[in-house]
Amino acid sequence: MTSIKNVLYWLIANSVGGYNRGLILDELFNKPSNAHGLSLKLNIDYNTIRYHLDVLLKNNIIETAGTSYGKTYFIKDELINNKEDFFEIWNEFRRKKINNKKG
Repeated sequence: MTSIKNVLYWLIANSVGGYNRGLILDELFNKPSNAHGLSLKLNIDYNTIRYHLDVLLKNNIIETAGTSYGKTYFIKDELINNKEDFFEIWNEFRRKKINNKKG
């Protein structure tokens, strides 16, 4: 298991807020965005988005370009090169979350 995979397990599958972080990363894989755009697209409170972006930044999963309100968030190359790890963890986590709601 790669170190990025360990971090992803912790950030998504084994910590509070993992679902929101997974949604954010999934969206950033589709298209880089600023916090406001992510908030609108994912229908998550702006301050919540900012909190999770800060967590992802501190764990070297994403990076930024620009400043202030227009700061744009991107997936870091290391995660792009290991995107299969993210999607394996994310899809398993979502599947479990959906199955738990049904029960």
